[in-house]
Amino acid sequence: MGILNVSIVTPDGPVFSGEASMVIARTKAGELGILPGHVPLVAPLKIDVVRLKHDGKEEWVAVNGGFMEVNGEEVNILADTAEREEEIDIVRAEAARQRAEDELREAKSKQVDELKAEIALQKAVNRIHAYNKK
Repeated sequence: MGILNVSIVTPDGPVFSGEASMVIARTKAGELGILPGHVPLVAPLKIDVVRLKHDGKEEWVAVNGGFMEVNGEEVNILADTAEREEEIDIVRAEAARQRAEDELREAKSKQVDELKAEIALQKAVNRIHAYNKK
Protein backbone atom coordinates (compact mmCIF):
# COMPACT_ATOMS: atom_id res chain seq x y z
CA MET A 1 0.00 0.00 0.00
CA GLY A 2 1.22 3.52 -0.75
CA ILE A 3 1.88 6.37 1.61
CA LEU A 4 0.21 9.76 1.99
CA ASN A 5 2.19 12.87 2.87
CA VAL A 6 0.04 14.67 5.43
CA SER A 7 0.27 18.25 6.57
CA ILE A 8 -1.99 19.91 9.16
CA VAL A 9 -1.46 23.66 9.43
CA THR A 10 -3.17 26.43 11.43
CA PRO A 11 -2.69 30.20 11.32
CA ASP A 12 -0.27 29.68 14.25
CA GLY A 13 1.89 27.25 12.26
CA PRO A 14 2.26 23.55 11.49
CA VAL A 15 0.66 21.01 13.82
CA PHE A 16 1.52 17.79 11.98
CA SER A 17 3.77 16.92 9.07
CA GLY A 18 4.40 13.30 8.29
CA GLU A 19 3.22 10.15 6.60
CA ALA A 20 0.06 8.09 6.91
CA SER A 21 -1.37 5.09 5.12
CA MET A 22 -4.91 6.46 5.68
CA VAL A 23 -6.50 9.72 6.81
CA ILE A 24 -10.03 9.76 8.21
CA ALA A 25 -11.78 13.12 8.58
CA ARG A 26 -15.33 14.32 9.11
CA THR A 27 -16.39 16.81 6.46
CA LYS A 28 -19.62 18.78 6.16
CA ALA A 29 -20.82 16.02 3.79
CA GLY A 30 -19.85 13.14 6.11
CA GLU A 31 -16.86 11.05 7.10
CA LEU A 32 -14.18 10.44 4.46
CA GLY A 33 -11.42 7.86 4.45
CA ILE A 34 -8.51 8.92 2.26
CA LEU A 35 -6.09 6.34 0.85
CA PRO A 36 -3.14 6.90 -1.50
CA GLY A 37 -4.33 7.60 -5.03
CA HIS A 38 -7.61 9.20 -3.87
CA VAL A 39 -9.22 11.48 -6.41
CA PRO A 40 -8.42 15.17 -5.89
CA LEU A 41 -10.90 17.03 -3.72
CA VAL A 42 -11.35 19.99 -1.43
CA ALA A 43 -13.78 19.63 1.46
CA PRO A 44 -14.80 21.82 4.41
CA LEU A 45 -14.16 20.11 7.75
CA LYS A 46 -16.41 19.87 10.77
CA ILE A 47 -15.19 20.26 14.33
CA ASP A 48 -13.97 16.71 14.93
CA VAL A 49 -10.97 14.45 15.20
CA VAL A 50 -8.79 13.68 12.19
CA ARG A 51 -7.38 10.16 12.46
CA LEU A 52 -4.02 9.35 10.91
CA LYS A 53 -3.23 5.65 10.46
CA HIS A 54 0.32 4.42 9.87
CA ASP A 55 2.23 1.21 10.67
CA GLY A 56 -0.67 -0.26 12.63
CA LYS A 57 -0.92 2.82 14.87
CA GLU A 58 -3.44 5.63 14.91
CA GLU A 59 -2.84 9.24 15.88
CA TRP A 60 -5.68 11.62 16.59
CA VAL A 61 -5.63 15.37 15.98
CA ALA A 62 -8.46 17.57 17.30
CA VAL A 63 -9.29 19.83 14.33
CA ASN A 64 -11.68 22.73 14.79
CA GLY A 65 -12.95 23.52 11.33
CA GLY A 66 -11.06 24.39 8.17
CA PHE A 67 -10.53 22.65 4.85
CA MET A 68 -8.95 19.44 3.60
CA GLU A 69 -7.29 19.26 0.20
CA VAL A 70 -6.46 15.87 -1.29
CA ASN A 71 -4.21 15.57 -4.30
CA GLY A 72 -3.13 12.01 -5.09
CA GLU A 73 -0.47 11.24 -2.51
CA GLU A 74 -0.91 14.43 -0.44
CA VAL A 75 -3.44 15.50 2.17
CA ASN A 76 -3.23 19.10 3.31
CA ILE A 77 -5.46 20.31 6.11
CA LEU A 78 -5.81 24.02 6.74
CA ALA A 79 -7.49 24.24 10.13
CA ASP A 80 -8.78 27.12 12.22
CA THR A 81 -7.12 25.44 15.23
CA ALA A 82 -5.74 21.95 15.80
CA GLU A 83 -4.04 20.02 18.58
CA ARG A 84 -2.32 16.65 18.62
CA GLU A 85 -3.67 14.33 21.29
CA GLU A 86 -0.44 14.45 23.34
CA GLU A 87 -0.50 18.27 23.41
CA ILE A 88 -4.00 18.59 24.86
CA ASP A 89 -4.20 19.91 28.41
CA ILE A 90 -7.14 17.80 29.62
CA VAL A 91 -7.76 19.92 32.72
CA ARG A 92 -8.02 23.05 30.57
CA ALA A 93 -10.23 21.23 28.05
CA GLU A 94 -12.60 19.99 30.78
CA ALA A 95 -12.80 23.55 32.19
CA ALA A 96 -13.56 24.90 28.70
CA ARG A 97 -16.31 22.30 28.28
CA GLN A 98 -17.86 23.27 31.62
CA ARG A 99 -17.75 26.99 30.70
CA ALA A 100 -19.29 26.27 27.30
CA GLU A 101 -22.06 24.14 28.81
CA ASP A 102 -22.82 26.92 31.33
CA GLU A 103 -22.84 29.54 28.55
CA LEU A 104 -25.11 27.35 26.44
CA ARG A 105 -27.62 26.94 29.26
CA GLU A 106 -27.53 30.69 29.88
CA ALA A 107 -27.81 31.50 26.17
CA LYS A 108 -30.84 29.23 25.78
CA SER A 109 -32.58 30.91 28.68
CA LYS A 110 -31.82 34.37 27.30
CA GLN A 111 -31.97 33.33 23.63
CA VAL A 112 -28.67 35.09 22.79
CA ASP A 113 -25.30 33.83 21.57
CA GLU A 114 -26.55 30.24 21.48
CA LEU A 115 -24.56 29.40 18.32
CA LYS A 116 -21.37 30.79 19.85
CA ALA A 117 -21.86 28.68 22.97
CA GLU A 118 -22.62 25.55 20.91
CA ILE A 119 -19.43 25.98 18.87
CA ALA A 120 -17.36 26.50 22.03
CA LEU A 121 -18.86 23.31 23.46
CA GLN A 122 -18.13 21.34 20.26
CA LYS A 123 -14.49 22.47 20.34
CA ALA A 124 -14.05 21.55 24.00
CA VAL A 125 -15.66 18.13 23.58
CA ASN A 126 -13.55 17.50 20.45
CA ARG A 127 -10.32 18.17 22.37
CA ILE A 128 -11.42 15.89 25.21
CA HIS A 129 -12.37 13.17 22.70
CA ALA A 130 -8.93 13.35 21.06
CA TYR A 131 -7.20 13.28 24.44
CA ASN A 132 -9.19 10.31 25.72
CA LYS A 133 -8.24 8.22 22.68
CA LYS A 134 -4.88 7.45 24.35
